[in-house]
Amino acid sequence: MALTDISIRALVHGDKPIKKTDEKGLFLLLQPSGGKLWRFKYRFNGKEKKLGLGRYPDASLMALALDQTSAAALAQPAYSMAGPSLAACLARAP
Repeated sequence: MALTDISIRALVHGDKPIKKTDEKGLFLLLQPSGGKLWRFKYRFNGKEKKLGLGRYPDASLMALALDQTSAAALAQPAYSMAGPSLAACLARAP
């Protein structure tokens, strides 16, 4: 099920962290403290990894869809030995 802005605003945090998945590894993590964090789950060299993409509503759904697509491409072993985590850090560096 794809997440929408209206459905995200309606989500209520609980006693434990809650994951609400979007698609292709993108999910929203609701923290008990009330924070809503975007994460991207992927596999690199056979190991599961997670990449933090930002807080909701600071990171928009459209921008995250583009980040998810580029991160998925970077996760391919032929592209980079470091994976999307290093590439994302380098892209954010001034």
